[in-house]
Amino acid sequence: MTKTVLHPDAQLYVRVLENIDRAVIALDQQGNITLFNPAAQSYTGLSEKQSLGRSFEKLFAGQDNFLYLTRMAISEGRSISDHENLLLHRPSASPLAVSVSVSPIFSENGNPDGAVLILRDLSRVQALEEAIRRADRLSMLGTLAAGLAHEIKNPLGGIKGATQLLAMELPEDSNLKEYTEVMIKEVERVNGIIEELMDLARPRPPELSEVNLAKVLGDIVLFQKEAHRGKDIEFVLRLDPSIPPIRGDENLLTRLFLNLIKNAGEAIEKSGKVEIISKVASDYHLNQPGGRPVPLIVVEIRDTGRGIPKDDLEQIFTPFYTTKSRGSGLGLATCQKIVSEHKGFLKISSTPGEGASFAVSLPLFRKSQDSPQKS
Repeated sequence: MTKTVLHPDAQLYVRVLENIDRAVIALDQQGNITLFNPAAQSYTGLSEKQSLGRSFEKLFAGQDNFLYLTRMAISEGRSISDHENLLLHRPSASPLAVSVSVSPIFSENGNPDGAVLILRDLSRVQALEEAIRRADRLSMLGTLAAGLAHEIKNPLGGIKGATQLLAMELPEDSNLKEYTEVMIKEVERVNGIIEELMDLARPRPPELSEVNLAKVLGDIVLFQKEAHRGKDIEFVLRLDPSIPPIRGDENLLTRLFLNLIKNAGEAIEKSGKVEIISKVASDYHLNQPGGRPVPLIVVEIRDTGRGIPKDDLEQIFTPFYTTKSRGSGLGLATCQKIVSEHKGFLKISSTPGEGASFAVSLPLFRKSQDSPQKS
């Protein structure tokens, strides 16, 4: 059997199609699929063997938007695009938001010879846009909260001082002592919330050092195992040992991951699993003006707890919004602030009844590169 040797130009085209991150699907004039690159297989969940030679109309039956675009390109011989959020329905996965461009293919003599579809995954763009919107909203709320916090702290201090003076005037055996103790305790609790709110709004730049994420996460898990000893929770660490120390504020990053891992444990009522995974992101880089792209480190905290309802997902980063019976509702807002200060972003996904996943993406700054403060 003779092996076909491709021309160097043809080899280059094949490598481009195999490595491009957009789905490319070519059809002949009858609408049968003649090319289905690896990205198309990943997007649709269909293999090349399942797709080549098959009718696009039958393979994508029911997906009217895609069928309309291909019919227009083949029948009228003109390019057509839809950059809105089209949903690509898949047999074994949730729908994928994509943009679509369809162009006619012409033969060497100019006759219509089919069409080519190019699909772009918009889910990553949407995740980034949501992270930016959340950070902007938090910044605006933080400015408002800082002013309110200062106004509240002054009368709060007066209430506490007056209560303490009242307690000193009461006889030791007075029943009213119990009320003054409760008042002082509640004032201190409110003051703690105000301090947390002011910390959320206070523009303190990170104190940068080399942070070993593996050690930070390992220490947190060690203590959380003890904190949740009364439950049957399995804490699993799956950390990439090749990840070097990153430039960041160790205290802030410890607070960030402690909050997320603690929340994951609390979301499990009796038994379950909390997984902490670290890896180098293959999808994103942080681009800096005049500098090289900076790779991102992703730390994902997954739990098998009760999950988060869809309506709550939009609100959980809002200060004072909480679904817990106890808590100030500032924990996740603080996490978002810490991630933003490190020029990263925070992504959440959840299925009620099955658990939740929080993914923190942080730039892997080196000493020779710009720090989070300068970038």
